Amino acid sequence: MAVLELNGLSWSVGAAAIVDGVDLAVGEGEFVAVIGPNGAGKTSLFNLLSGIARPTGGTIRLDGADITSLPPHRRARRGVGRTFQSSSVFPTMTVAQHVALAARAAGAGRAAEDGRGVRAVLERVRLGHRAGDLAAGLSHGDKRKLELAMLLAPTLGAASGGPRLMLLDEPMAGVAAEEVGELTGVIRALHRTEGRTVLMVEHHMDVLLGLADRVAVMHHGTLLAVGTPDAVMADPAVQEAYVGEEL
Repeated sequence: MAVLELNGLSWSVGAAAIVDGVDLAVGEGEFVAVIGPNGAGKTSLFNLLSGIARPTGGTIRLDGADITSLPPHRRARRGVGRTFQSSSVFPTMTVAQHVALAARAAGAGRAAEDGRGVRAVLERVRLGHRAGDLAAGLSHGDKRKLELAMLLAPTLGAASGGPRLMLLDEPMAGVAAEEVGELTGVIRALHRTEGRTVLMVEHHMDVLLGLADRVAVMHHGTLLAVGTPDAVMADPAVQEAYVGEEL
């Protein structure tokens, strides 16, 4: 059974089809990169998956259960974790406080007060040494890692075990070139070592091609092609659709 299954997923605003009839199945522990130029519908697709937007057609299934009508907080409790294009941290809170707060919000309860548990989560994203630092002092790359730690916060408790599905929306956006490799390594470890299922939107093709099992190409709201990175990049339809455009 697929972890995530989309059937005819659509979202229209008036007469404009922003996401149009997307069919996609993502398997357990798979890494799928979602690519396409600006305006292709990538972030809109993530908004539908996380519950921020309500589809006008089609269904979303997580582990076989229909979650199409569930609000964002209920999807999060079922294991859908999401990061956004813009970093969102509290500058006057410490790194450790961010993880503890996320754990409480996820229902981890007393586990959020366990300093060792918080530190263990931070170590998984290579931020253990910054636990007591204010978020305001973090580089952009470290803020991205902190956001990943907050997704993992439910692992402090026994109830949930962290996100079943991680939706990463352009995690490299704004990250300095010298930090991209480190952040890529963290994401690779979460996927390969911990077996997290990942969908990631990203414009850094060199990053994606080193991470993804499959690539899904969006074009004007539709899914143009899905396959291995090599197969997709060699697809004449993909090449024709994006002649002169940056993926």
